[in-house]
Amino acid sequence: MSTNSATIYLKAEQNIEVQKPEVCVKEIATLTCLDPHVLAKAKSLKLWQFREGECKRQVISILRVIEEIEKACPGVSVENLGETDVLVEWVSVDRHKGFMQWCKLAFVSLVSFFGTAFTIMAFHNDIGINDVFSKLYKMVTGLPSDGYGILELSYSVGLAVGIIVFFNHIGGRRITKDPTPIEVEMRVYEKDVNQALIATADREGKTIDVS
Repeated sequence: MSTNSATIYLKAEQNIEVQKPEVCVKEIATLTCLDPHVLAKAKSLKLWQFREGECKRQVISILRVIEEIEKACPGVSVENLGETDVLVEWVSVDRHKGFMQWCKLAFVSLVSFFGTAFTIMAFHNDIGINDVFSKLYKMVTGLPSDGYGILELSYSVGLAVGIIVFFNHIGGRRITKDPTPIEVEMRVYEKDVNQALIATADREGKTIDVS
């Protein structure tokens, strides 16, 4: 197949993490083309080079990617099927390994556990859950409550089961295949952050765009 008749289909995600300072087309987008030679050449095109001490985030416009492909492969048609801007982040793999990472994990786990426990206790104390149980017990049995009983036990078990069902996890296992509420909110938050970073880079003129 001649280069002049080749069409490259390109699909990029909004956020990409790379482990090498050199960013090529193949690392920020998925490409397909009937001509394997054109495809290989397009994938290997260099777009950006991260340097130590500089910002490890960079926004690259898909128009710049298309421009570089068309320069390297004259006559090729490029069809974009994905995002119009890509946020590329250089992640140092070694930085996420070792003792410090385990310390961070333990710290976040402890803060999450005790913070959640304190929140639940503060909420129950605020609404006077013990008084509610005592009054309910007296309404049903006609006798004053003599301490913690079946109501408190049932409520505690139900609270634990409700949390497990709501968050769709038991330990490291998923109850159903549906994403958990936390995963959904994290994806929404990640999308909002990416869009904000892309918009900021565009306003500051730091986006790698067409020349």
